[in-house]
Amino acid sequence: MPTTTARANSPIYPANTPQKYAFPIGNVAIKWSGDPVTVYKGTMNAPYRLHYAPDNASLVIRLALNEMGLFYDTALVDRPGNGLNSPAYRALNPNGLIPVLETPQGPIFETAAILLWLADRHSQLAPAPDNPDRAAFLKWLFFASNTLHADLRILFYAEKYIEPSQADILRAGIRPRLRQHLGALDAEAQNAPDWLHPDQPSVLTFYVACMMRWMALYPPGSDRSWFQLLDTPHLQKILMQLETRPATRAAIAAEGLGVTPFTSPVYANPPEGSAI
Repeated sequence: MPTTTARANSPIYPANTPQKYAFPIGNVAIKWSGDPVTVYKGTMNAPYRLHYAPDNASLVIRLALNEMGLFYDTALVDRPGNGLNSPAYRALNPNGLIPVLETPQGPIFETAAILLWLADRHSQLAPAPDNPDRAAFLKWLFFASNTLHADLRILFYAEKYIEPSQADILRAGIRPRLRQHLGALDAEAQNAPDWLHPDQPSVLTFYVACMMRWMALYPPGSDRSWFQLLDTPHLQKILMQLETRPATRAAIAAEGLGVTPFTSPVYANPPEGSAI
């Protein structure tokens, strides 16, 4: 199986690219439409395999892997083809959600869990366990995961939480909460801790940048005027710096994100797979 090398100061370098895939790191496809199950899978040559769909939560993990300069394979999950419900995927994540990262210690799911595991294992993009900043970093990382991201899912998938006829009412109620969450993060960014700073990326800054990208784009066709990047100027500076990093440029190429994926995002036009 081709292996992707992510280097902190250079683009992704593929090896032995198969012609089947438009982008060389899309080397595994999981597709399910009921029966039978079709799984295209090769030997895992890299220490990690990221199961992803374009512009999904797996993007956060891709960015972190790229920034850390780690080798990894990718597995494209066919969301339109119901790949999330395939037995092969459910064996990795019984909740049927993206992302999953296969590791030498087994598969990991949940975005924050993967980020923290990678940061600790490779001593990058987060304060070390004995660092005095560790506690502050952890509380904001899990605020991003358990509060901001959880509320964002309600905005995107309101019909899963309430009767479809009431979905717009639920969305209207969740938007002020999201603005409040962003305001809290922006206030913390004003203090410029190393783990929430324009000049020093972290797993948290990549996570927040992706969520702010999605706020500007999704759900398609809905009112998104509530979200204005200028309302959070300290976070805006972080997003602007992240867009210049080689890790982000590599993700742009891999998932068709456009030249300014965080500060002026457009819908993904991926070389393989579908964002929705």
